[in-house]
Order: sequence, then structure tokens, then C-alpha cells
Amino acid sequence: MNILAHLHLATLARSSLIGNTVADFVKGDPYLIYNSNVADGIMLHRKIDRLTDSLLEVKKAKLLFRKSHQRVASITLDIVWDHFLSKHWAKYGLLKSVVEFNQTTKAFIQPYITVYPVDYQHFMNAMWQGEWLVNYASIDFVGDVLGGMANRRPKLYLLKETIIDVKQHYAQLESLFFLLYPKICLIVKDSTS
Repeated sequence: MNILAHLHLATLARSSLIGNTVADFVKGDPYLIYNSNVADGIMLHRKIDRLTDSLLEVKKAKLLFRKSHQRVASITLDIVWDHFLSKHWAKYGLLKSVVEFNQTTKAFIQPYITVYPVDYQHFMNAMWQGEWLVNYASIDFVGDVLGGMANRRPKLYLLKETIIDVKQHYAQLESLFFLLYPKICLIVKDSTS
């Protein structure tokens, strides 16, 4: 899952939005660095990532990519799941639109952002400025994101080409998302009950 899904799932779980979004910028035991609320959010993020990677739907989705590109398929799929969540927000969203959700989450996070890693601050500010959560609904935007990631990380150069696999198997990936995402939502809700 990527940023939109992590924000959405954190909201469902009544978990820290900051914890769930700063997790990729934190190494080691978060309880040694942050208060328990934020640390719990980091741990939820990590749990969701482990869970997602272990699910049958994700394993099936990875097989839709060319063998030469399967090494980076999980990174592409994180972005693709956000695409389908943004596109089908009305089915899963907690607010009427992704635009409202974007504004609400920004209002919760922005006032406290300066005490977190600088890379996280840049990432979140770029996300809000570029309205990524809203723009993820566009498959062309997804292609641009994958291309940008490939340009920033030369070892992941294959990412820019995975949009071909996504477009070729779009309907199958969408069907897998409809099976996958409700399952993750239920697990997250149940784990916090």
C-alpha cells in the first residue's frame, strides 16, 4: 500500500496519521524515538505492509508483470492500489471526496510536521502541493510517478516500464484490488476493536 491507502487505513483504525505516514522514514524501534501514539501508527503501517505482501491477491498481481520486471512489481503495485482507491473513493472513502480527505489529513499533520525527519517533511509537502491523493485516480499520473521514481533511483530503472504491464492487465489488477482492499480494511478494523 502507498500513502493514500495508509492514510485511509489509519483513519479506519483511529491510528496516528503521522505515525502511519512517517513509517517509511523511521528505522528501528519507533518506541525509542516517538510517543506511543505515533509509534503505534508506525507499527500499524509496518503490519499493513507485511500483511499486504503476504496476501494471495498481491502474489497473483505480481505474476501479471513480465518476468524481467517482477523484481519491482511490488513497488508498482503500491502505487496502483492507491490509483484504484482514489478512482473508487466513493466505495471506500470516509469523506465525500478525496479532495476533502486530502485537506482533512493535511490539517491533522501539517501543524506538527517540523518535528519529524526532513525527508518526510519534503515528501508530505510535495504530496500536498502536487495533490497526489487526488491525481492518483489518473493512470497517466501513475505512469509519471513511476517514471519519477525510476529517475531518482537508477537501480529501479525498470519502474518506468511497469506502466506497460499495468495498462495491459488493468482489468485484472482492478478485480484483484476489489478483493484485496476490503480484506485489508476488515483486518485493520478487527485488529483495533
